[in-house]
Amino acid sequence: MPDSGGSRAQREHHIPTPRSDGTGAGAPPAPPERSATSVKAARRTGFLVTMVLGGLTALPPLSMDMYLPALPAVTDSLSAPAATIQLTLTACLAGMALGQLVVGPMSDRWGRRRPLLLGMVVYVIATAICALAPSAELLIGFRLLQGLAGAAGIVIARAVVRDLYDGVEMARFFSTLMLISGVAPIIAPLIGGQVMRFTDWRGIFVVLTGVGIVLTLIVWKWLHETLPPGDRHTGGVGEALRTMRGLLADRVFTGYMIAGGLAFAVLFAYIAASPFVVQEIYGASPQTFSLLFGLNSIGLIAVGQINGKLLVGRFSLDKVLGFGLAVIVLSALALLLMTLGVFGEVGLVPVAAGLFVLMSAMGLAMPNTNAQALMRTKHAAGSASALLGTTSFLIGAIASPLVGIAGEDTAVPMAVVQLVCAVAAVGCFLGLCRPWQRTGREGGGL
Repeated sequence: MPDSGGSRAQREHHIPTPRSDGTGAGAPPAPPERSATSVKAARRTGFLVTMVLGGLTALPPLSMDMYLPALPAVTDSLSAPAATIQLTLTACLAGMALGQLVVGPMSDRWGRRRPLLLGMVVYVIATAICALAPSAELLIGFRLLQGLAGAAGIVIARAVVRDLYDGVEMARFFSTLMLISGVAPIIAPLIGGQVMRFTDWRGIFVVLTGVGIVLTLIVWKWLHETLPPGDRHTGGVGEALRTMRGLLADRVFTGYMIAGGLAFAVLFAYIAASPFVVQEIYGASPQTFSLLFGLNSIGLIAVGQINGKLLVGRFSLDKVLGFGLAVIVLSALALLLMTLGVFGEVGLVPVAAGLFVLMSAMGLAMPNTNAQALMRTKHAAGSASALLGTTSFLIGAIASPLVGIAGEDTAVPMAVVQLVCAVAAVGCFLGLCRPWQRTGREGGGL
């Protein structure tokens, strides 16, 4: 694959460029006396970049999942209906979706650092105001702003990965990011529950404000610019729109984008419905729910690491992605049959096992759809990342309310939403991406 703008950025900042053959950048070999120092610097720089980008991708699940245990308390505190308080989740999710459309093109024009730092500062301010919100309406408004600003971390983290990595190495790095960001859903409800033991729901936003401040300082100090001036877009809104239109005209990119968004919808249907399904329908305690939620997140992380460490490089990304989507479809089908009573009255254990398999398979689907889509975008990574993120969050925002369409006494809607989205993802993958047409190319990319 030709050298990308990201490779040039790495040379400017002395960040080694990974290659699929693992030999590093195509620069002349370093003198023997400098080789050991260069290797140590590369490892140190790579670790810092990994941790910073991992923190940026972990912030959205922290913002969403830490708040989940507090929903009943917020309802009582603000004297608002439960449906109104649930809009605080929808507002944050919608903000994260729409914000990426703005921040992505900004990062292609002005570089990665400035839009990211601006977004982080606004995120901190909005989160602090959420902690002080006196009404549900004001909380909804600033949760929307929190999501809009938090989108900067999501979209620019993906764009930075595209700047620094290519091919198989990019897929591996996405799997590594999943390890870091995947810890957030495990610990977020636990942190939220512990915070609620010492204070009220407002304390959760105080903690998130502190996390935002720390992450902003880390980004300011350690995340260097990865998009050199020569590779930036100089046009305005018109050029940004033309760039996005060109990306959407790429049938294969659009196929991976929609397939990834539908897979994310399966994930978010689980997040939205599982507290009610596990606790209200199957009678599990909050502690059991937290344990199962954590186990499912561990499954996703573990399979993501298997994807990055063992599968990527040995099998094409399309084969791994296709296998992951197939497992998601079969798991969703099994859950639907169980919730419909086809196997008789089943308890929590079979349903939990089905959810565990389904969630684990996400570790094959999500990193590989992102990698395959971004592999086709050498000079518009910010805009491409914005489209990927916006599609995922919008489809997730549409799918998540549907899981409760029949009330809180049945898990059938959750299973139906998951199965429909999973089958549609397979349809997009096969109908638009057509992986068999690119079997001779590594990973299916350009």
